[in-house]
Amino acid sequence: MTESSLSKPEIEFPEGPAPTELQIVDVVEGSGEEALASSTVNVHYLGVEFESGEEFDSSWGRGESINFPLRSLIQGWQVGIPGMKVGGRRKLIVPPAQAYGAAGAHPLAGKTLIFVIDLLGVS
Repeated sequence: MTESSLSKPEIEFPEGPAPTELQIVDVVEGSGEEALASSTVNVHYLGVEFESGEEFDSSWGRGESINFPLRSLIQGWQVGIPGMKVGGRRKLIVPPAQAYGAAGAHPLAGKTLIFVIDLLGVS
């Protein structure tokens, strides 16, 4: 496992309306192995709600990175992480259709979400 040399990100409050399409922004370009759609990724991440700017989840807050098979994650991550390289930091702005769907059972349903993801490893 590789620890990120990057510290917990700060997300600036977005201006304007929430995007209706997935937004992918490389904050730091990685130089390691590339994540594929079939990869299991080791990441540090921070998630905030677009509208309120409130943090809803953070691996930084738990003090440890996490491993996920990409195919088990929300569509915004399944589309937004492949092509990213280890050592990189990427910001994803994920509309509800690619997150937790329209308003419903999940507390984040109907919300546009912003994630900042540090890719620490792939397998």
